[in-house]
Amino acid sequence: MPNTSNHRFRLIKWLAGISLVVFAVLAATAWFLNVKSRPLLTDRIKTLLYTSTDSLYTINFTTVTTNIFTGHATLKNVIITPDTLRYNELIKLKKAPNNLYSIKLKKLVVNRFHPLTLYREHKLQLEEVVFDKPEVTMVNRQFDFNEDRPLRPMKSPYEYISKNLKEFSIKNILFRDASFKYINKNAGNEVPFTIDDLNISLIDLLVDSTSADDPKRLYLLKDVVINLKDYVYPTPDKMYHIKLNQLDFRASTGKLRINKFALEPLHGEMEFGQVAGYARDRFSIQMNDIMMNGINLPLYISKQELRTKEMAIANGFVSVFANNALQPKPDVNKIGRFPHQLLQKINAPILAEKIQLKDIDITYAAYNKESNQRGKISFEKTSGIIRNATNIAKIKAGKPIMDVKLTSYLLGEGKLDVDFKFNLLARDGTFAYSGVLQNFNARVLNSITKPLGLVRINRGNVEKLKFNFNANDFGARGKVDFSYYDLSVALMRNDPEKDHLVTRGLLSILANALIINSENPSRDGKFISADVNYQRPSNTSFFNLIWRSLYIGIKHSVGVTEEKQAEIQQHIANFKQMRENHLLRKQKRLKRRQQKERLEKQHRR
Repeated sequence: MPNTSNHRFRLIKWLAGISLVVFAVLAATAWFLNVKSRPLLTDRIKTLLYTSTDSLYTINFTTVTTNIFTGHATLKNVIITPDTLRYNELIKLKKAPNNLYSIKLKKLVVNRFHPLTLYREHKLQLEEVVFDKPEVTMVNRQFDFNEDRPLRPMKSPYEYISKNLKEFSIKNILFRDASFKYINKNAGNEVPFTIDDLNISLIDLLVDSTSADDPKRLYLLKDVVINLKDYVYPTPDKMYHIKLNQLDFRASTGKLRINKFALEPLHGEMEFGQVAGYARDRFSIQMNDIMMNGINLPLYISKQELRTKEMAIANGFVSVFANNALQPKPDVNKIGRFPHQLLQKINAPILAEKIQLKDIDITYAAYNKESNQRGKISFEKTSGIIRNATNIAKIKAGKPIMDVKLTSYLLGEGKLDVDFKFNLLARDGTFAYSGVLQNFNARVLNSITKPLGLVRINRGNVEKLKFNFNANDFGARGKVDFSYYDLSVALMRNDPEKDHLVTRGLLSILANALIINSENPSRDGKFISADVNYQRPSNTSFFNLIWRSLYIGIKHSVGVTEEKQAEIQQHIANFKQMRENHLLRKQKRLKRRQQKERLEKQHRR
């Protein structure tokens, strides 16, 4: 029994000793390989970046740690910088790229690299590279010599590394919570645009003898995936927040999707203009689903040119409020600010071949100090198609018209079909608009006519409102055909004592009897068609031009012409004179009666 115990004890000692020796050998080997691999890896990384970018970029880091068993390496305090002298040389040689990058981060992690493969086969293969919270700055400067150049590298990167490596590959390059700063050197305005918490995944980077010619690769990559969540950007005027809930983009499909984009005002409706210091329109916008297809990422990266074959915007609203109790900003000039003119002023080239809108609610509201009330009109479930939205000169030369066809429902009832044709080449903002609004009860318009026009529609039915206009910066000229029947209105005024609008009885009677045509065409078949020539004040908006031109045509159709307004004013003046004469005669009769009573009293005495 003791012999057996001693035998087991000696066996355990031998096993423990062997294990210790094996562990020591492995540890020594790992230490040796780790120590030996660090300078090799450091040299390879620096050489690779320098040579593959044609001596344009260098990488520096304070320390590198490696683990041969896990295939893990960490680079600390990493800085990737461009060589400006080399960049200027490339400009002279007409080989410089349009974008110049700088990257700073505290830690770069390399997961699962293969040092033995690097040493034996001269292949640097990495499974994953993680840039943790990097600060990326991109400076864009467009060069004419890059204008018609193919979007692939002029020289294969493999030619730069072939003397040292047969292959360089990374399965995944991850930029986590990146801070991205963009500086545009083309427009003379170098104020940077910054976006934080951006996540970018570069999928399957490969540099070898064939990868540069692979049509399925994008900048030697299989794919680029971009994600952004819960982004908030305060506008420079500090009046709005731009919010974005979720953005996803995949370069291989060219699809970008945005879930819930919003422009949120930071002040309430009545406070907004007060904070601004003048009567300024307040916008509130939310779009719950935005999709873009056919985006060319290399074109955007190299030339900052955003092209999309199709864009869809669905399920959202646009709300505009105006506080007309405030004074307008002095010397405001809105000439040159129509939608298609503003599109031309965007610095970046843009082309959206087709934009499809679906179920967008558009609301305009205003406060009228005369009525002390708020009026509102809405265009609900607006849908349609916009074609050829662009500011690119080559595109405009061949297709100068941006076409917009929309269908909406006025206050949820009357169907409105409208067609805009914007001339993208016209310096004076030329555009045309035509449409048809039909079949609704006119009383629904009281939500805007009472507070803003002090007119209540008692009854009326609209059969069709048809319009056709040509317009530019200075006004609109066209025709309005308004078909309706059984129209009756009441004129209103604000009564401060009663705190609500009251009917102006006599004026309403005169308006219905002498001005308003109760139907068009009339009972004898005569139809009034209104020709409109509206001169636009320079401080009014695009929507104001549309509304005012239609409003003038509607007024003339219902009989509110300058002649009839002058006629009713004369009737009002005559009525006031009759009333004054009546009061004067009444006072004279009262005076005679009083004199007679005094004489009778004296006689009785």
